Amino acid sequence: MSSPGFNQQALNKAMMEAVGFVHAEGWEAPPTLFALVPTALVVDQIDLDDDSAPLTLVVQDNLPDNIQPGSEELADYVSRIAWPHQVEGAVLAQEIMFKDTSSTDTEPRPARLFSGCLREEGLEQTVLQIRPTEQELADAGPFAEDDVQLRGGPNVAPGVVAALRYGLEQDPDDLL
Repeated sequence: MSSPGFNQQALNKAMMEAVGFVHAEGWEAPPTLFALVPTALVVDQIDLDDDSAPLTLVVQDNLPDNIQPGSEELADYVSRIAWPHQVEGAVLAQEIMFKDTSSTDTEPRPARLFSGCLREEGLEQTVLQIRPTEQELADAGPFAEDDVQLRGGPNVAPGVVAALRYGLEQDPDDLL
C-alpha cells in the first residue's frame, strides 16, 4: 500500500510533470516510462525544481528501441517490470493514433497517451493530448505549440493501466 500523502492529487501532479517532460521532447518520440518515487527519498541526491511535490518522476532509459507505442509488446514489457518497493507508481507516455468518436473528423490523428497509477488501489489517471494540425498551429499564433490541451480521466485506457499496475504488484524479491 502507498504511504499516506500519495493520493489522486499527487498522481495528477506527477502526470502533469510527465506531460511537460514529454512535450518538451517533441512529437514522434518513442514511449517514455517513468517511475514515481517519494520525493523525500531523492531530494538530497538530485537538484529538484519543486521539492514540494510528494512524488518525483524518474525516467526509465532502458526501454528497447524496437517496441512500438500502442503495441502488445509494449504492454507485455511494462507488465513484466517488478518495481522495487520504493517505487510508489508508474507513468507510461506513448504516441498513438486516436479517432475522436465525438467529432465529425473521421480520420485518426496522432496523439499522446499518458497513463499512470499508484500502488494504492484505484488511484489511476489517463490523459490524452491530440497533436494539433499544421493549420491549427497556424491559426492559433506563434505560441500555439506550447498550448497543451489534455482530455481524459480514469478508466480511459484500462489495459495500459492494468499493465502498469501488474508490475507494481509484483514483488522483486520473489524474482531473485
